[in-house]
Amino acid sequence: MPARTLATLLADPGAALLLNRNAWTGVLAAARAEQLIGTLAMRLDGLALPQRVAAVLGDARATALEGRRQALWEAEMARRALAGVVEPVILLKGTAFAAAGLDAGQGRSIGDLDILVPRQRLSQAEAALIDAGWMWVKPDPYDDAYYRKWMHELPPLIHPERDRMIDVHHTILPLTARMKPDAARLIARAVPLGGGLAVLSPADMVVHAAIHLFGDGDLSGGLRNLWDIDRLLREFAEGDEAFWPTLWAFAADHEAQRVVARALRLAHVLFATPVPEMWTRAGAADAWYLQRLLARDGWGRETRPATRLAFYVRSHWLRMPPAMLARHLWIKWRMNRDGRPPPQQEGQ
Repeated sequence: MPARTLATLLADPGAALLLNRNAWTGVLAAARAEQLIGTLAMRLDGLALPQRVAAVLGDARATALEGRRQALWEAEMARRALAGVVEPVILLKGTAFAAAGLDAGQGRSIGDLDILVPRQRLSQAEAALIDAGWMWVKPDPYDDAYYRKWMHELPPLIHPERDRMIDVHHTILPLTARMKPDAARLIARAVPLGGGLAVLSPADMVVHAAIHLFGDGDLSGGLRNLWDIDRLLREFAEGDEAFWPTLWAFAADHEAQRVVARALRLAHVLFATPVPEMWTRAGAADAWYLQRLLARDGWGRETRPATRLAFYVRSHWLRMPPAMLARHLWIKWRMNRDGRPPPQQEGQ
């Protein structure tokens, strides 16, 4: 199974010396599909690999380094735009890992810039970003209203000159989700980096990663997110006996004990992440989650369509109550069918 082999190589780079050419084809395809090709390239740097494999990974390293540079520059542009409005700017996800110099940022694919701002500062942050050149991505009235009323972020914005998107969060899950993370505590415990930027505290960063993986989406790209968790746990727990009890306490603050426990268990299974023994015992549904995380064939294509569909349905179920979900899906279906929102729904 290429995705499992990929996980093995990330955890144990020396195993790459045992792969044959056919195995490499599947691993590289899975790494691209999971947005882990840059991470794999960094992990295997310096090993005596087949020439063609080394060339592919060399290109991936260069791309990852350029992506990191662009991500940090975009963070700086946001900081300048928000100066005097939101200070410091709290970075999330990949840009946070890179800005803080964490192992999780090594070679990581970084897409949108994600930031966290106090909810009471959203309108000011929105105005400042638009003044600085960002533009709305979703002009549709229904989508705009839905984001503003129910989501954990503003509608996404893009800067047309740099072609980079920013997601301005005021919490880390939709307001309709079953879990209720405490955004005020995330902000209060943030760690300044200097220069007007900050990141979440170590334990909150792990909790956020676990929530993002197991409490929100359909696990698409989940192998990369689980690797983030492995890196964060190893780096934060090393030499800090207080980290594990702090992590559990912070998980409780955010109603996230279940997803954090699952993240720890599955990171231990796939990457041999060192975690306390109490978190290594398999959970009832862990095998199902592993199937979803590893559902790739030798060409990098997704497999197990029934499993993927089940997780897609699960992701929507976690995000909103059944009646609201049914209404939302019905409206979106009509929008896709007609190419426009139903007039009676606009502005709701």
